[in-house]
Amino acid sequence: MDIALPELPFPLRPYGPDGDWSYEGGVLTGVAGARQDRFVTPTGEALDTPSDAPRLLGAPDGDFQLVARVTVGFKGAFDAGVLYVHVGERAWAKLCLEYSPDVPTVCTVVTRGHSDDCNSFTVDGSSVWFRVSRSGRAFAFHASPDGERWTFVRLFTLGDERETGAALVGFLAQAPTGEGCVVTYDRLEFRPGWPADLRDGS
Repeated sequence: MDIALPELPFPLRPYGPDGDWSYEGGVLTGVAGARQDRFVTPTGEALDTPSDAPRLLGAPDGDFQLVARVTVGFKGAFDAGVLYVHVGERAWAKLCLEYSPDVPTVCTVVTRGHSDDCNSFTVDGSSVWFRVSRSGRAFAFHASPDGERWTFVRLFTLGDERETGAALVGFLAQAPTGEGCVVTYDRLEFRPGWPADLRDGS
């Protein structure tokens, strides 16, 4: 069933395990169950399909920026709230506020067949602002402590422009090792276009 958020010009649909998604008063809430994650290990173990976690995704048109403040009820190692980009079953990316493994950390995963895993910097507290942007075939991840001054985290692509133009974008909650966690997303904002400069803090 599609979910319409007033801040977004496109509907959202749940994917993967049940995330008990809800929206009230400008706050989107998702719940990860025990040992739910989305990751394709790069270390040699043969997996036919990625592991999975609750996702709520939609299909924006053209170039855009999706902004949200992410707050995670951390309980176990690698619990995370995520802004997520999906192009295909083995082509997707995560911008995570993750307990990695016992300190809140901004980290990213880009999956092209198999996943990579990169920690960027630690965060004070359980909240951070995230922004995912698209221009043509390119995606950019940014993070901010206040939604004003943005730190460039990653620039990447998941395929050609035909593929990335049909990308799904939205939200994911995960609890890879623990018994589950609750993630909230507020201060949601959708902006057309690409940031003027990826690295100047704007």
